[in-house]
Amino acid sequence: MYNKILKAIKEHEVIIIHRHSRPDGDAMGSQIGLKEAIKASFPRKKVYAVGDTTERYNFIGEMDTIADTEYEKALVFVLDTSETFMINDERYKKGDCIIKIDHHIYKEDFGDLVIVDTEYESCAGLVADIIYKMRLRLNEAGAKALYTGLVTDSGRFRFESTTSRTFLTAARLLETKFNVTEIYSNLYSDDLEMVKLRANFTLRFKTTENNVAYIKTTKEDLKELGIDFYSVSRTMVNTMSGIRGIDIWANFTEDEENNSVVAEIRSSKYNINGVATKYGGGGHKGASGASLKSFEEADLMLADLDKIISEGKQ
Repeated sequence: MYNKILKAIKEHEVIIIHRHSRPDGDAMGSQIGLKEAIKASFPRKKVYAVGDTTERYNFIGEMDTIADTEYEKALVFVLDTSETFMINDERYKKGDCIIKIDHHIYKEDFGDLVIVDTEYESCAGLVADIIYKMRLRLNEAGAKALYTGLVTDSGRFRFESTTSRTFLTAARLLETKFNVTEIYSNLYSDDLEMVKLRANFTLRFKTTENNVAYIKTTKEDLKELGIDFYSVSRTMVNTMSGIRGIDIWANFTEDEENNSVVAEIRSSKYNINGVATKYGGGGHKGASGASLKSFEEADLMLADLDKIISEGKQ
């Protein structure tokens, strides 16, 4: 498969890299990392990374603005995305050849060449492995981006998905001697207002009968707090982590733009992916998400999560 991907890269003069909307560190890290590796290895090729941005991860790299005509005879990569509805920018369909690389549980079949491996802690780790196996060059910017993806999706190497391979990949990336302190400073240093906001959300969470912690944030709450959807949905979910007796936690945030309630679910002990899948979502054993129709549906999801712990006690 790696030879086929390398052959496709060599055969196309234009390469465009996509990933899912509302990117996290892994999505942007794997995207910029692959872009930089292809550029360093094939300087004459036109290589683009496209999609929306999130202020928190802008330090990883910039997105490109390109015309529709660039897709004619282009090779398109789709990274860190299990289903097509999640892909940012539908122009990916216009490409000559589509390559899907992902580490989430397989949900939808798309792409001319596909590599999906759920054993990897991150898409960045998988992309890094592919880059090394194809013997592409990796510059400082690319290694830094991939390391960022590795760090964020492994929870700073704390999640169960972290393996010896994770550390071997991190060590290999560090051979390029980029500034690690700069990465952690961008990821985990907050300004005073964000610290206050986290404190606010820590005080707001509630628990179910069997100690599933949860926070519900309406569109009115967002306006009152003066913050955007993303700053709450993914950023605040882990205000409930690391608490003894809390093994599952969920963050429900109303998304006015898409008329939905986005659920981010996490667990340090149980497999919560089945519940996410039941409600049309997915992800990983300990970190999943779903887009719900209402807060009433969020209550149904909470009941299912509560049942997981109840059955686990028996």
